[in-house]
Amino acid sequence: MTRVLVVDDQVLIRAGLAALISAAPGLEVVGQAENGHVATVLAPTCRPDVILMDIRMPVLDGVKATERILTAAGAAATGPPSGAPVPRILVLTTFDLDEYVFAALRAGASGFLLKEVAPDRLLAAIELVADGDTLFAPSVTRRLIEAYTRSHKAQRIPAVDLSLLTARETEVLRLVAKGMSNGDIADFLVLSEATVKTHLNRCMTKLDLSSRAQAVVIAYEAGLVVPARRGGPWQ
Repeated sequence: MTRVLVVDDQVLIRAGLAALISAAPGLEVVGQAENGHVATVLAPTCRPDVILMDIRMPVLDGVKATERILTAAGAAATGPPSGAPVPRILVLTTFDLDEYVFAALRAGASGFLLKEVAPDRLLAAIELVADGDTLFAPSVTRRLIEAYTRSHKAQRIPAVDLSLLTARETEVLRLVAKGMSNGDIADFLVLSEATVKTHLNRCMTKLDLSSRAQAVVIAYEAGLVVPARRGGPWQ
């Protein structure tokens, strides 16, 4: 059973999401929060596997809440064993060029979707994120990264030392950033999926990354993947 914490400041949206999730087999709503501060209080006690996180909320927004929840969970993970999972955070946003989304990914969120997503796709996304994968709304990703790279052209300096990676690890990181799943990468590189996962895990360990989403951000910042003109192919 996948445990879900729903965080949204609009009561009707929050209640609707909770009802949808509760009715789905294999999913359980373990809490609801009206802002990021309440979410930081509930997360350690509710012990969710996935947190469905709104971005724009009063008191504490979704970005800061994501940072605090994952930092606290990481600190707990280094202490005495508690059995509590480190939650995966799936961000929901109304705007596909929301400036906070990129910050949320940097904070360690496992992906993001638009609130207009179909119910069945949202439920599938929760399960996907709970299984350790990362999910991006494709249209949002393209426009967000294009906007980011345009506004940071003069600052394209890797935040980490990519020379720590082997050639294969660098290639896997590049393909992850292009939105390919482990299975897609395995087919493309003619490797087993387990081998791809091993390369990615080593890459994340060397770069001190906590999520696949952060790996994507680093790849873009380092220039491993560059969006071409709008509507054009990835480079």
